[in-house]
Amino acid sequence: MPLFSSKTKKQRDHRGRREFLRHGLVGMGVLATGSMLSHCRESNPVGATRETPSRRLGDRLGKLGPLQPPDENGVRLPEGFTSRVVARSSQEPVPGCGYRWHPAPDGAAVFTTDDGWIYVSNSEVGGNQGGVGALRFDLEGRVIDSYSILDGTSTNCAGGPTPWGTWLSCEEFDQGQVWECDPFGKKQAIVRPALGLFKHEAAAVDPVRNDVYLTEDTGDGLFYRFRPGSSAPDLSAGRLEAAEVMDGGKVAWHRVKDPSGAVQPTRMQVPQATAFRGGEGIWQHDQVIYFTTTQDGRVWAYDISASTITVIYDDDDHAEPELTGVDNITVSAAGDVIVAEDGGDQQIVTVLPDRKTAALLRVTGHDKSEITGPVFDPSGTRLYFSSQRGATGESEDGMTFEVTGPFLA
Repeated sequence: MPLFSSKTKKQRDHRGRREFLRHGLVGMGVLATGSMLSHCRESNPVGATRETPSRRLGDRLGKLGPLQPPDENGVRLPEGFTSRVVARSSQEPVPGCGYRWHPAPDGAAVFTTDDGWIYVSNSEVGGNQGGVGALRFDLEGRVIDSYSILDGTSTNCAGGPTPWGTWLSCEEFDQGQVWECDPFGKKQAIVRPALGLFKHEAAAVDPVRNDVYLTEDTGDGLFYRFRPGSSAPDLSAGRLEAAEVMDGGKVAWHRVKDPSGAVQPTRMQVPQATAFRGGEGIWQHDQVIYFTTTQDGRVWAYDISASTITVIYDDDDHAEPELTGVDNITVSAAGDVIVAEDGGDQQIVTVLPDRKTAALLRVTGHDKSEITGPVFDPSGTRLYFSSQRGATGESEDGMTFEVTGPFLA
């Protein structure tokens, strides 16, 4: 059962878990050791270290300067940046293309083409009305086509790109699956049950080993790894594992015996596994897997080679946190970790090496929405994202934005 009823932490008491442990547990005569907390199936503030990851976080985007007043699209940006709306739910991004941009745009990625790039975006709609849409851009950044690459699925929340050029779209419900999609829309999407049936949120692929890391969006969800059965990029068979965080942040992996969860949910099959409180976005950069957990307001970094995990941001470390409702995540080419807010102030924020934060943008007048799908174009000069429900709070009023400016300055 989730420990918090809302994904947004804006109204939470920020005295923090450490204060509760110090006063509550000590007051009861209980000494909270790392081992004890780990086996409570709760994300472990003692086991996971607070050291800086071995690959230093980028800090370039923290130097862009303060946000200016809202532009004509209601977006507050640093000086020198501009925004435009590239797609609106229920409308054709390219007149005459025959595809209306999907409702509730969510997780996203960009794929390079010979003549530009493609932005793919999930549709977080239930009742088999979800799927994935695509925007195709030319080298000048003009939208030249739009189309569906997956339909008939449910609650497609986030996902992740693969090194071999496909998109993994994750369904967020108890028996949700992962669908491997062709960004060009030429090949039929393929369901990948070997990656588990559970409340999927997002996926990230290690480009060296082709292992897939997965988050689970529930209060006692796990951090998973799928190891393909062959070295080829083939997700049809393999081994699904769940992470156990031990003292010092060391991670051990344990097999999930039945990925289908037909008899027992996958998260209940590994007693040793550490529960993460609402797994959300996940992204791979330079052999580090970054992911967020919304119910405790944390950003994590898993070092693949060292098999260690660290907390690089915790909103309880801040009396008045700028970043709340952590959700979708991406990383710039320079290593800047960027997190979108579900709620909070409807911002996209960068996490700095000292665990402080800096706002990159804020969408005003969209208080009933959430910010989703942040990702850069191949040049690193354009940032795409969506306001899932727009100004009205309705799924049919989603908006997808492009921000252009000196991100690389």
